[in-house]
Amino acid sequence: MTTKEWQAVDAYLEATVVGSDDTLQAALAANEAADLPAIDVSPAQGKLLHLLARMAGAKRILEIGTLGGYSTIWLARALPDDGRLVSLEAAEEHAVVARANIVRAGLAEKVEIRVAPALEILPRLVEEGQEPFDFIFIDADKPNNPAYLTWALKLSRPGTVILGDNVVRDGKVRDPQSSEPGVVGTRRFLEMIGEEPRLSATAIQTVGAKGWDGFVLAVVA
Repeated sequence: MTTKEWQAVDAYLEATVVGSDDTLQAALAANEAADLPAIDVSPAQGKLLHLLARMAGAKRILEIGTLGGYSTIWLARALPDDGRLVSLEAAEEHAVVARANIVRAGLAEKVEIRVAPALEILPRLVEEGQEPFDFIFIDADKPNNPAYLTWALKLSRPGTVILGDNVVRDGKVRDPQSSEPGVVGTRRFLEMIGEEPRLSATAIQTVGAKGWDGFVLAVVA
């Protein structure tokens, strides 16, 4: 199988079971127009995030890594009327695009984007006495994934779902000799999850429009 074939299957699945709409398409178009990196989740992956958040009954969602807000929209749409999503973004230019996308989606009342490196914001959330989050999506710079997990646990409760993206990295994650920062960070992230007695987890490989990758899914005990 080739990436072209994976992309064709993704397109078929999007047309049959995933669905799309003008708001989501406009968000992707705005991201492209702003020259944001084309690293958003795929539509099928976005719908998965949405369904997982709904199944978890999430009222409070934390997203680490906003980019242009495409995944943010998928997640925020899973929230009830009184739900809240806090998304952390290091780059102001990304946050500007994301805010416009979120306003266009009619979700501005549910979504707060905080701009600064996540490792600066996460301790503040703890200091503020934020209530635990029900669902945490980690999809930012991979070298810092181990630290993000540490803070995610501080901001969670029993039953919180933690989802980490891009954990296969074209199979590179299997190489213990890799010096690539993203691989090293991802390997330590997965090892910490496996070693953490409070977490029950699994990891799934995926192929599709975004190539060969995968995610790790954990629930806090």
